[in-house]
Amino acid sequence: MNEKKNIVIAMSGGVDSSVAAALLVRAGHNVTGMMLKLWSDDCEEGENACCPPEAINQARQVASMIGIPFYVIDARDEFKKFVVDSFIEGYKAGNTPNPCFICNREVRWGFFLNRILSSGADYIATGHYARVENIKGVYRLRKGIDSSKDQSYVLSGLTQEKLSHSIFPLGELIKPKVREMAREFGLPVAEKHDSQDLCFVGVQGYRGFLKRHTPESLKEGVLRDARGVVVGQHNGLANYTIGQRKGIGAGYAEPMYVISKNAETNEIVIGTESELGRGKFSIENVNWITGNAPAETIHCEVKIRYKSQYLQAEVHPTSENSADVVLADQARDITPGQIAVLYEGDFVLGSGIIRPYQTGGAQ
Repeated sequence: MNEKKNIVIAMSGGVDSSVAAALLVRAGHNVTGMMLKLWSDDCEEGENACCPPEAINQARQVASMIGIPFYVIDARDEFKKFVVDSFIEGYKAGNTPNPCFICNREVRWGFFLNRILSSGADYIATGHYARVENIKGVYRLRKGIDSSKDQSYVLSGLTQEKLSHSIFPLGELIKPKVREMAREFGLPVAEKHDSQDLCFVGVQGYRGFLKRHTPESLKEGVLRDARGVVVGQHNGLANYTIGQRKGIGAGYAEPMYVISKNAETNEIVIGTESELGRGKFSIENVNWITGNAPAETIHCEVKIRYKSQYLQAEVHPTSENSADVVLADQARDITPGQIAVLYEGDFVLGSGIIRPYQTGGAQ
């Protein structure tokens, strides 16, 4: 980032995006701060809402302190269409979607990036802990230095075109250093807590949101064991995820876990820990970071949830945008609808939506 660039920094009113903005200004770039106003049932009430007046005011205050213009962009319709509606449909189908991944791919690096490029900016910058590198003309997405904060997982849907316009000023920093810098810059958000939960569910919470928007996903249904025998009732598919123990009753000879969900019959299958484990799954809608699917099987690591461990795997491409993943060891919580992200060392190879194994059944 030596030459002067026209950069729009996506600001949230939090410490990470605020420090990222200050670093870009200090580096001498032409910087504009923008915040996306996103859809939410009760956006101005929830503590972790997407765009409450307090967060807007904090972002505007930081922008004023570091001497950059600040604007709020209305992205409610786009966010509702791509993120909220797909979240609802995912739960209707009995899946467990990842709205943050979809938001980054479709809203921040879709609608928002197109908007700022058309207005004359060259780059979008954010406070994500990740790195993008141009290696011999190919843009590579790399983990952030801070392993406890690395956010390459939720950015793994970005394409070559999107990465070519992306800057992550915090990728080489650890979170304690970022807070220290916030204090040095005199930013009023230096001690602000990180947000954790879904930004659009508001004060009603996750289950209240689903009850309002997809009550069928909370309809009671049958619990079966792995042999097909009815052993009880569940209180709605959306209340359960693969690998869960809580909420399936007691009195079994050994601990039981959710091993599958069927939205068509509104049934949940439970089983023992040995019945829960799976060693294979498929991924679809795969985004290969280089833009090209591998020509043959690759050996890599895979994360099947944002906070999960890295698992050793073989990945067998079955088309340009699908693949089968074979794990070295069985995993307990392979969950349809979640995102599987493939890594080679620090570099992201690609990602796709988890589906049950398609060519013979997961074992």
